[in-house]
Amino acid sequence: MTDKAINIKAVVLRFEGILVPSDDETAMSIKKAIGCPAECSILEFIRSLQGSSRQKKILTDLETLEIEAAAKTTAMADAETMIRYLRSKHLTIAMISEKSPASIQRALENFNSIQPSDIDIVIARDDLLERTPGTSALTIAADKLKLDFSNILALSSEQADIQASTERGGAAVFLSKQHQPETQSIDDAFMISNFEELKRIVRMGIALPAGKLPNDLLREFLGDFAFDDPSILINPGVGEDIAAVDVEADQVLVLKSDPITFATDAIGQYAVLINANDIATSGAAPRWLLTTLLFPYGVTASEIRQVFNELKAFCQQWGITLCGGHTEISDAVSRTVVAGMMAGTVARADLIDKRHMAVGDKVLLTKRVAVEGTAILAREFGENLKLLGMNDAEIETCRGFLSHISIIPEAKIAAQFSETNAMHDITEGGLATALEELSIAGGHRIRIDMEKIPVFPETRKICRLLGIDPLGLIGSGSLLICCQANAYQNLMAAIRNADVEVACIGEVIEAGQGIEALKQQKQVDWPSFEVDEITKLF
Repeated sequence: MTDKAINIKAVVLRFEGILVPSDDETAMSIKKAIGCPAECSILEFIRSLQGSSRQKKILTDLETLEIEAAAKTTAMADAETMIRYLRSKHLTIAMISEKSPASIQRALENFNSIQPSDIDIVIARDDLLERTPGTSALTIAADKLKLDFSNILALSSEQADIQASTERGGAAVFLSKQHQPETQSIDDAFMISNFEELKRIVRMGIALPAGKLPNDLLREFLGDFAFDDPSILINPGVGEDIAAVDVEADQVLVLKSDPITFATDAIGQYAVLINANDIATSGAAPRWLLTTLLFPYGVTASEIRQVFNELKAFCQQWGITLCGGHTEISDAVSRTVVAGMMAGTVARADLIDKRHMAVGDKVLLTKRVAVEGTAILAREFGENLKLLGMNDAEIETCRGFLSHISIIPEAKIAAQFSETNAMHDITEGGLATALEELSIAGGHRIRIDMEKIPVFPETRKICRLLGIDPLGLIGSGSLLICCQANAYQNLMAAIRNADVEVACIGEVIEAGQGIEALKQQKQVDWPSFEVDEITKLF
């Protein structure tokens, strides 16, 4: 498979060989019936008769023969599944065939779940006869789609289609049951032997939803790197929020970067705390911050200064030094983006590594779910929420949740307990995603009691009004802690003494990956969110 970067907005497929089988025997029989030489294509033969009285009759006879053949046609294996998949990804589908539109329509009537309306554009014989000689069918498709070749994926079992696409910078998929050797010479073409393999290519080529890169893709992409530097104690990985570097015999440097991209009126505060939170989960003290500030055209100096003032105030509050970065006004962004890079240190013996999770550990959750998400929704959608029935006092309470998005206090307390085996803060994708990440990073399955998950009443109301699930809502401000069973009650007491809520919501059960959810002592499905629930509203 080629490593070519692709960006697909439409799929152009060859009807024969992709949706219906290529039937050479029938094709030869039809050629013979209309007097087409065996070595000539039917299209070339018809074109050679242009302007003659014979052409009209042959076209009429040809259509009749094609419709008779189409009535006996069956769909290729998985062809209908493929079309449904492409439709589900909101891709435009165009189809190419040298047959008549009527015969194509008749063949599609034999399909079980695919209608002619599922194909957005059909390029049939009439279109191909009208083209200028030398113009490929794919060029006609691109013109009708009003797309550049770079945004079109050509799917065919004919080598000429593949070459026509790749020569013009398009993406092409060659379907061959045998992976014919001669096609290996086609540059930048994908080779597949079944439609299931096409899903992988399409997924890699369609636009990703807003939010974090899906975990399976992140794991795959990071798997291409070689992490063989012995000073790197914790490598990048799913569920790993920081990197840890051994800089001295007894000291570890902990590193973290995170951009703040959601629209917010407190972006400087977010930039400090979101990065500092992850540093704190390793048991380290956040110490140094670098920021890259990108502002859109139209920003004023006072608006930029406000962000700087927020950075200054929250760095001072948490003992962090802003030690460098970059500030730029650019048309590359439509709203302010702050990309932070935080560093901290911890004694090597005190580094908290999620891989130390163990069977029997209790899983604790501080505060309640969706602290950050509740604050963002109240700040960004306050007027909408008023129209939906929330009063000013409720909205202001939710706005105030922003002051609770730091998990540094409870992380410091947990780090003082030698029985603390892992910590993970909740960010995009909410508690549901955070627990899955924790399970992956720690290499253990986790059992969660759904009825013990605490949710603020304001959060429940705001999520109900906006039609989103609090378990999938961005949740900075809440910390997951895995603590040995013999110490978790003492740890919970210490956290509560610091005026921070904490609840035990589950336990680590066995080596592996995944979440086992219980409700009223019965196993239920654990919710999964491809993207954060907040993206439904932005």
